[in-house]
Amino acid sequence: MAIHSLMSTRSTQGAIAWLISLLSFPFLAVPLYFFLGRNRFDGYVSSRQASSEQFKPYIDEMTRDIGNYIVTPSVNEPPVWLCRELCRIPVVKGNALQLLVDGDATFDHIIEGLRGANHYVLFQFFIIKDDGLGRRIRDALIDCSQRGVKVYLLFDEVGSYALDSSYLNTLNKAGVKVATFNKKGNIRKRFQVNFRNHRKNVVIDGNKAWLGGHNVGDEYLGKYPKFGHWRDTHMCIEGPAVKALQLSFLEDWNWAKGEILDLQWEITNCANQDAHILVLPTGPADELESAKLMFVQCIRSAKSRIWITSPYFVPDEAVIAALQLAALKGIDIRILIPDKPDHYLVYLTAFAYIHDVSPVGVKFYRYSDGFLHQKVMLIDDDLAAVGTANLDNRSFRLNFELTAIVHDVVFAQQVKQMLEDDFSKSQLVANDEFSNKPWYFQLLVRIARLSAPVL
Repeated sequence: MAIHSLMSTRSTQGAIAWLISLLSFPFLAVPLYFFLGRNRFDGYVSSRQASSEQFKPYIDEMTRDIGNYIVTPSVNEPPVWLCRELCRIPVVKGNALQLLVDGDATFDHIIEGLRGANHYVLFQFFIIKDDGLGRRIRDALIDCSQRGVKVYLLFDEVGSYALDSSYLNTLNKAGVKVATFNKKGNIRKRFQVNFRNHRKNVVIDGNKAWLGGHNVGDEYLGKYPKFGHWRDTHMCIEGPAVKALQLSFLEDWNWAKGEILDLQWEITNCANQDAHILVLPTGPADELESAKLMFVQCIRSAKSRIWITSPYFVPDEAVIAALQLAALKGIDIRILIPDKPDHYLVYLTAFAYIHDVSPVGVKFYRYSDGFLHQKVMLIDDDLAAVGTANLDNRSFRLNFELTAIVHDVVFAQQVKQMLEDDFSKSQLVANDEFSNKPWYFQLLVRIARLSAPVL
């Protein structure tokens, strides 16, 4: 087992942590390693390879239909477009966007979209709860199905562990097709519970889509007393980029159910705006650590500004180095994190990494108007990203994530105004915050940092 961890763990830090644990505390570490120690999602890769010939006609059809909207690589393009090499999806133009701030705006917009669905709905979330919002979504999906619209619901079994079977039975009886990403009943997959499908992806009729940080639950509407106001961001896309979000769902559904859905690939209502978008699905089935490389390239491509918001700050050495170098160039780097944590171990670990980069000029802010959960980046004055990936090792290596990187001055300015409002409700973290903490707190932080590879 120790040799396996040494040979297969992607990061040096993770390999050392597992090696020491397995040799020192085998009775505790061996069972944990079965569930938490893997860094590749067995089965998804082989499923992707086995279905590559089946997917090829769909990919060819998508590429043909969006051919006129593909942004041709050039020497003058934004450096961040190098991220297209991390996936099979091109950068496309001709997209219309809408920024959705917080839960009410997001889910009102999604439910309005569901009412207008004509052919099919692809609905995917990490967490779905059987509460007020969950029942609104359930009823909206059932209404679609009763109108003859095909509805496909995909959720993560671990994230939605509390979802009652009666909720799913009601959907099934109404004709909604339901699937769990982690495949209940498959014993082999029981040892892959550390991998999560963290994507939030809604596609309607192949021409309108939503993605972002929200899950389906009342807490995302700010109704959970522990956190109060829940600060999160989603976005709506219309245009050729929707096909990439549809392809992401198609691949996830094929893994979960072993079937390829018959969907619409022709572009029927090209938007009258011209935002350029790269949709980037990332995950542990990728050959490279795509989510991490996306963050690194975004940081490296910045010339004047890189603002990042994330509920967690547990990066690895590559991201730390990229932030340090960018700060030394005089770039305005601001990272917005919650003041109120939802996971105390992650909260502790963040102190160690903040201590690594704040001395060179990276500014950290703690959001104090509730809980911050959004995953947003702003790069200079013309690039922005909205998605599901956090700035932590779990998103880098263990989760399936989904991010839309947008090149559009108008949208970037909307994101800038949104983040400026967030910063106005935040407190700047002092450079000496960590060093002024009691010695026992600093010790806890150092111990917590050892768990960073699996957080």
